[in-house]
Amino acid sequence: MQILPGFRDFYPLDMAKRNYLFSTLRRVVLSYGFVEVDGPTLESTDLYKRKGGGELMGQLYQFMDKGGREVTIRPEMTLTVARMAARSEKHYRKPMKWFSIGSFFRHERQQKGRLREFSQLNCDLIGEASFAADAELLALVIDCLRAFGLGPHDFVVRLSNRTAWLRFCQERGVRVDQMEEFLQEVDRMERYPMGETAKKFAKFGVSLREVHDFVESKDSTHFSEVLDELSARGLSEYVEVDLGIVRGLLYYTGTVFEVFDQKKCLRAIAGGGRYDQLISSVSNGRVILPAIGFGIGDVVLGELIETVPVAAEKMHTALASQPGCEVFVVIAEENRRKQALRLVQLLREEGKSVDFSLGVIRIEKQFRRAQQLRAQYLVVVGREWPQVKFQRSAFHEASVCSYEKLAEHLKTDHPVAPNEVSNL
Repeated sequence: MQILPGFRDFYPLDMAKRNYLFSTLRRVVLSYGFVEVDGPTLESTDLYKRKGGGELMGQLYQFMDKGGREVTIRPEMTLTVARMAARSEKHYRKPMKWFSIGSFFRHERQQKGRLREFSQLNCDLIGEASFAADAELLALVIDCLRAFGLGPHDFVVRLSNRTAWLRFCQERGVRVDQMEEFLQEVDRMERYPMGETAKKFAKFGVSLREVHDFVESKDSTHFSEVLDELSARGLSEYVEVDLGIVRGLLYYTGTVFEVFDQKKCLRAIAGGGRYDQLISSVSNGRVILPAIGFGIGDVVLGELIETVPVAAEKMHTALASQPGCEVFVVIAEENRRKQALRLVQLLREEGKSVDFSLGVIRIEKQFRRAQQLRAQYLVVVGREWPQVKFQRSAFHEASVCSYEKLAEHLKTDHPVAPNEVSNL
């Protein structure tokens, strides 16, 4: 059986890499005072029909459930967060700083950096309309990437503003009911030949030259305070004004941004922006809360890290230093297997991760297995029982204690270092 197009299997190393990505991201996000939330994998399709819009509607995995409801496997998190905030915001102090890590599904054309199932970090700051909130989210996305060893020569945050584009539309007579369609064409203009793009803009009464001139103007009127805050944090070198960024989803209102690799070889690594009207829309005007958020997907982030030597080395070093288990119990005398099993159980009840050979194999192979697992400790159960030997590597002197006191001794001893594991 072949895996479905756009989906992935995660073998142990693949899973270790994904865990590395999200444990690193989680550490940074927590340092900014965010708290973790999550929502259902299945939502009412109506949520996306009424509030998502754009190209998202053609990418939904939707179906009728057994209750006759039209449902969708979630393609993104912002609408779920908006629904959750509208429902329960009165129970939380503002601003609400929420993050989540989950899987999302979009039925789109599979290509480099884009799959039909992907995992993503989402961060949302809800209940604060000031430029300080914009700067906080931008600083967070920058620090998320810096945590992997990436620097200003590796990525850039391209900053834009939907309000500036709405003003552009008004000045050129684009009808209100056409503005969202026009902005979607702006968002897609780099994907098509200039002649085709010019024809698409012409139906709105706007020339391609006008659009290009506006993008090239790099008008920073809407960004001065945000840029000042990022400069005060020492992060201004990571950001550039680029009015070519629009974002395809209809709910964005003000600040929008996308993060790209400096070599321009990959798709957007992250993206987000303000959605000040979305929560009001989802709640039919009952709850009015400004908000800003972003998402970082694991597919492109992983690709970027592998292309930057410093970041790749940092990741592989972290993976290599992770022990497969804390303790490996070596059964030196088979007639002591029952006692060894008792010891394994006691250590696990103490919270240790413990492994041992299920079958009867030579002691040399057991030591080799401990090496493969990068075990921090070796514990040998043999003729000395109820005394056991424990050591931090094959080249460290073994200590002896009773099996009842082993867990206590392991707490006071120092675990094997990564460079010692390779010598087991």
